[in-house]
Amino acid sequence: MKRNFALILCMIFAVPVIADDKPDPAKVLEHLKKSEKQHAKKFEQIVKKQIKSRKKVVLIAGPKSHGYGSHEHKAGCMLFKKLLDEAIGDKLETVVVTNGWPKDESVFDGADAIVIYSDGGGRHPIMRKLKSFKALVANGVGVGCIHYGVEVPRGSAGFAMLDATGGFFETNWSVNPHWRTINAKLAEKHPITRGVKPYEMQDEWYYHMRFPGKMQGVTPILSAHPPKSTLKRKDGPHSGNPHVRKAVEEGKIQHLMWAVDRAEAGDKYKGRGFGFTGGHFHWNWGHPDHRKLILNGIAWIAGLEVPEEGVPAGKVTVDDLKANQDYEPNNKVDFEQIEKNLNVWQK
Repeated sequence: MKRNFALILCMIFAVPVIADDKPDPAKVLEHLKKSEKQHAKKFEQIVKKQIKSRKKVVLIAGPKSHGYGSHEHKAGCMLFKKLLDEAIGDKLETVVVTNGWPKDESVFDGADAIVIYSDGGGRHPIMRKLKSFKALVANGVGVGCIHYGVEVPRGSAGFAMLDATGGFFETNWSVNPHWRTINAKLAEKHPITRGVKPYEMQDEWYYHMRFPGKMQGVTPILSAHPPKSTLKRKDGPHSGNPHVRKAVEEGKIQHLMWAVDRAEAGDKYKGRGFGFTGGHFHWNWGHPDHRKLILNGIAWIAGLEVPEEGVPAGKVTVDDLKANQDYEPNNKVDFEQIEKNLNVWQK
């Protein structure tokens, strides 16, 4: 930008001269008056072009939810922004809006992607703004949804989410137990898994998502076999149903993160999307591979080339995880154990 600015200054002061090579003050003044607006406009265009060379993602954090350390939508989004700014801020502008869908939708101007980390179901941010959401998808804007944000009601919202991300949590089909992933499988050649190592994590991993027939255009990113103990609850909208029981009994692997390229899916819209069912416990973002999946996913749906080693996940401290939470700390949280976990995860 400095070189462009210098060039513009040279253009501004490249004024007419008279035969004896001495500037004619009158002509200099006249030239500057005429060229001032022209060159200012050129400079503005150069700056805008350089700014636009960055992609833009809007992270939509939902309102307060479960309590300290769980469903910390704002704190999670602010952490993602911090890490993205540090790692690829020269390529990606990251904007965070809180308390759900923004009242001023101009924040979406120029957006290449949006990510929704929020409570879902009937309280999902898109439910009152479905028309706006569909318009973004139709314009090729990438969409990522995290944890409860993958759940929307069946019907119009469900179809919209299938278009946007390739899958969603459907009540009386999907389930939301707490369990530990063991021997989880990562997609081998997808950009979202670049630099991600296999890991185990205790979380509220939703599974048995609703996907399009034959998973058309959808790539499983993180998959695992849930233990039968995840279905010990009675049947209910979120706890169990004959369909999921049969799937687990037959040993079918369940997809906990997935991605879609809408063009490859045969969709009428362009763009990319992902869904990630973990994210209940805020402290889990201290694991570099857990958060790298999200950082890579955000970069990918925004249209960036994910580095071979993935988007750098940085190093997260306990203070980083405490920051921006919606609730005050309570005496039930073992910060010493969290510190130990971080030391093991990030060694």
